[in-house]
Amino acid sequence: MELLKERILTDGVVKPGNVLKVDSFLNHQMDIDLINEIGREFRRRFPSEKITKILTIESSGIGIACIAAQYFHVPVVFAKKAQSINIDGEIYHTKVESFTHKKVYDVIVSKKFLGPEDHVLVIDDFLANGCALMGLISLIRDAGATIEGAGIVIEKGFQQGGKLIRETGIHLESLAVIDSMTDDSLTFR
Repeated sequence: MELLKERILTDGVVKPGNVLKVDSFLNHQMDIDLINEIGREFRRRFPSEKITKILTIESSGIGIACIAAQYFHVPVVFAKKAQSINIDGEIYHTKVESFTHKKVYDVIVSKKFLGPEDHVLVIDDFLANGCALMGLISLIRDAGATIEGAGIVIEKGFQQGGKLIRETGIHLESLAVIDSMTDDSLTFR
């Protein structure tokens, strides 16, 4: 998606440790016009009418998933990174390691919102090592639901996540795949 790549080159900031900051337009301050185009592109890449839910993980994926959901006309479910008193009933649970935060989270989804009848599309902002995406896939499988695919805004193609997901046979679509990143530049596939 050329519009996204141009925005990454213009406003993205490469930080030491293979960290790409896109907080000025994607995951802190959000450029809604750009994210609207991202949602439209995900719909184009996942034309299945079977999709009944979009699943993401808090917090950066929520806004992107919500805007994408308007093109699918389905609800968004987001996996929470902590149990709270207002999550009642039974839950699906997994552990996810965050590349950015260097922390392991207990991730949960209420069984009320994900079940065997669902056909799920996962939407998230980044794919690096694949831990978050594998965790979401685990929740979908625990629910007995069908995974229809995974839509990622930015994939770090030089890390293992994309390869691991593709090897499982899951339909993975990344809108911008970064081939390499140094402290002062990046290249796309």
